[in-house]
Amino acid sequence: MSTQTVPIHVVHRVLKQAQRRGTDVMPLLRAAGIPGDIAYRPKTRVTIEQMAKVTRGLWQLTNDELFGIGPPIPLGTMKFVALSIIHAPDLREVIIRFCGASKVLTGVPRVKAHFGETVTRVEMDVSKLDDPENLGTELLIALVHRLSSWLIGRRISLKAVELPYPEPPYAADYQPMYGRIPTFDGQPGCVAIEFDSALLDAPVVRDEKDLAEYMSDQPGVWYARRDFGSTTADQVRKILERGLSGTWPTAEEIADRLSVSVQHLRRLLRDQKTSVSEIKEEILRDAAIASLVRGEESVDDLAVRLGFSEASAFRRAFRRWTGSPPGAYRTESS
Repeated sequence: MSTQTVPIHVVHRVLKQAQRRGTDVMPLLRAAGIPGDIAYRPKTRVTIEQMAKVTRGLWQLTNDELFGIGPPIPLGTMKFVALSIIHAPDLREVIIRFCGASKVLTGVPRVKAHFGETVTRVEMDVSKLDDPENLGTELLIALVHRLSSWLIGRRISLKAVELPYPEPPYAADYQPMYGRIPTFDGQPGCVAIEFDSALLDAPVVRDEKDLAEYMSDQPGVWYARRDFGSTTADQVRKILERGLSGTWPTAEEIADRLSVSVQHLRRLLRDQKTSVSEIKEEILRDAAIASLVRGEESVDDLAVRLGFSEASAFRRAFRRWTGSPPGAYRTESS
């Protein structure tokens, strides 16, 4: 079960689609185990499971994969698209099949690809979306990127992400979503990604059994970060996550594992807008939120497990991470 979290503004923007339909969103929050007193605090984060429950609730209300953002996309469409591309031999054919599916499936925005000698550009026409929160725009291109990466078993490093609207206040949250900060105010009604054309020959390494497991995680896979170990930050995160069950490795030990100097490691992470300490804080924050939401252990036991010398130090750190005390994340069921 994932310990990843997503910022509360994603929940807000999803729920605004329900509010626009006149729906009372409090039952959706309660069903997802998101306490009302923290639901509108700006630093709040929720687990992938909670975000998935909110999305499923909206699916039931709208019978629409994109819960009313633009022309209806019947439930099951995303699964059908995935089944249509799982037998593609390589990434090039995956992209071609994405484009083909978008031409014939109800409600799916049109996808176009430009296969350059060095750079491939994938564009999606989002002009017909009724999307004042820009959520559908972000999610749809992220789904193309994430599913394509999963199919070839490695993250497709994006050279560019172009979004058609002004830079929002949460722009930093795009870094884990796309692996880079997008450019904004692009071509109206068009979202685009670019990547190295050398990846087009990468073979598809998944089969239908893998796909069934992958799709069973819907809609969690819409929001979860999937690390393929292709960036320094991915590799550092994987090493640091072992600290949750033992001793936290030092920067020197991490650098040694990656066969680089500490200075070079820090430089690589700085280029990716992060650091060893920042990644560790994110791991601790997400693990703490996941435990509190699930009611797995007391705050004192959680503090000890995460390596804090005393519970008060953990409580201070948690408030710094989320703007709320640990107890605020306890739900009635936990």
